[in-house]
Amino acid sequence: MDRLRAIGVFVEVANAGSLSGAARQTGEPLTNVSRLLAQLEEHLGLTLIERTTRRMVLTAAGRDYLTTCRSVLDALNGAEQTLAGKSQELSGEISVTAPVGLGRLHVLPLVTAFLKTYPLISVRLIMADRIVDLMSEDIDVAVRVGRMKDSELRASRVGTLQLVTCAAPTYLAKLGTPSTVAAIAERDCITFADIPGGSRWVFASKKHGRHAVRVRSRFTVNTADAAVAAAIDGLGIVRVLSYQARAAIDGKLLVPILERFDDGVIPINVVYRPARQETARVRAFVRFLSDGLRATIGERASSKVQHQ
Repeated sequence: MDRLRAIGVFVEVANAGSLSGAARQTGEPLTNVSRLLAQLEEHLGLTLIERTTRRMVLTAAGRDYLTTCRSVLDALNGAEQTLAGKSQELSGEISVTAPVGLGRLHVLPLVTAFLKTYPLISVRLIMADRIVDLMSEDIDVAVRVGRMKDSELRASRVGTLQLVTCAAPTYLAKLGTPSTVAAIAERDCITFADIPGGSRWVFASKKHGRHAVRVRSRFTVNTADAAVAAAIDGLGIVRVLSYQARAAIDGKLLVPILERFDDGVIPINVVYRPARQETARVRAFVRFLSDGLRATIGERASSKVQHQ
């Protein structure tokens, strides 16, 4: 068995979702595609794809192996391009994920600029306010806010952010502005779904130390845009990243509170899987994205939100 050829066929079958689709894509006869896939499964001693008369579905082992196979083929193609002196002709797909607000404001413009620079590149951009698993969702690069946990991912720090706690002027005029962290425990607050500890807010400052409070969630949402909009409408106090509330604060639709209790910074990182960074296109994109984010948010995002 030509293992590399069989791996290529397996990847194309997974991409196409059928043997016939893979045959068209590779130019291999359908019988060859079926034979090579069967030989690869026999060599590995496991089933990669469950095949029925109606559909084909990757097994759990097949999904894991597919990720590895794509990395191997990408690395091989990158090496061949470099040896051939064609590394500047970047091509292929890059998959990227970022938080919704940060992605829309800062990542999207850089992605479009990269696409204009490299016309043979295509990008799949997923913007979501959740931690996307790079392995299971086959993502090359992610922009993440928060401290990195121990993992096999590589990270390039591009800036910092701060949390800001704020409310609408009408809400504060009606109920008064809290002067201590403990005081917000009895206020209506807007929190986030699917975030561990979403109703427990932690404030930290060099002067006042660390304070945690369990807040009363009046409204729970899953995006920062929704949380900020609800706060503007006077539904309660919200706690978001500084860039997420910046426009509303600048427009005096929201007022920051308890700032003296909260001067810690939160890192922003561009993270990627080591195997993916070996490919020329991902390596170039990580460098382009990291440099661009440092230039646009590296210092500005870390500065405290100003208001009158």
